[in-house]
Amino acid sequence: MRRIIVLTIVFSFLLASCSAPSTVKNDVVKRENTAFGEWDIPNYFIPKKVHVVGLGDSLTQGVGDERKKGGYFGRVSHRMESWKGVEEIQADNLSKRGRRSDQLIDQLESPEIQAELKKADVIYLTIGGNDLMKVMKANLFDLKMKPFYIELGKFENRLDEIFTILRALNGDAIIVVAGLYNPFTIVMDEVKEFDDILEDWNTAIEGRAMVDGKTCFVPVIDLFDSNANMVYHTDFFHPNAKGYDLMANRFLDQLQACGLEKLSDGELEM
Repeated sequence: MRRIIVLTIVFSFLLASCSAPSTVKNDVVKRENTAFGEWDIPNYFIPKKVHVVGLGDSLTQGVGDERKKGGYFGRVSHRMESWKGVEEIQADNLSKRGRRSDQLIDQLESPEIQAELKKADVIYLTIGGNDLMKVMKANLFDLKMKPFYIELGKFENRLDEIFTILRALNGDAIIVVAGLYNPFTIVMDEVKEFDDILEDWNTAIEGRAMVDGKTCFVPVIDLFDSNANMVYHTDFFHPNAKGYDLMANRFLDQLQACGLEKLSDGELEM
């Protein structure tokens, strides 16, 4: 009987608790419909397919690379795959061994080549070495400085024409152009005057790059001033695989120094 009374009291208490008004204040905080603050999203946030084109002579072609990795061009193109803003790299190497600046101008008249360049996001270029070699061969037994400077004037005009054509086809692409180096230092010590000539040719190339505004000049002369590090191919003219490794590193370092993000309008960054 006592158990029934206790259960009745407990049950009555529970009913009272359920029916009693709640003393807990239930305040609902109303959130204003505010927008996010200013949010700056970099252009490289959404990766895209990047079209890379190689132009010029044997250095961009990768002659002498015993590892068959495409010289500096193949190495740099491969490492570009890890850049911010890159989903995929499409690389087209249009360079050719022995090509001079006048021959490059002729190549740029091809509709097929022009179509490739119009799609390019980055253009890698080496040119001028064979222009110098042409003078060297013509004056091999009577080397004087004057013919090299006569040719330099012509080369500067052709370089202007090359950049004018490239920019008429594509005003947005980044152009990366390398300087020249002196392979004769390791076989002909008596041609030190050639270093002075090279310095002036490199100054011409670098100056044209600066005028363009979206071009990065890459100096490489110091990489090949001797063969102490075994950077030359067996022809003692072209780089070997190790030499191309050094070139690729220099290209990437210089692109960073030139301001890759700025050059690409924020679309690319390492």
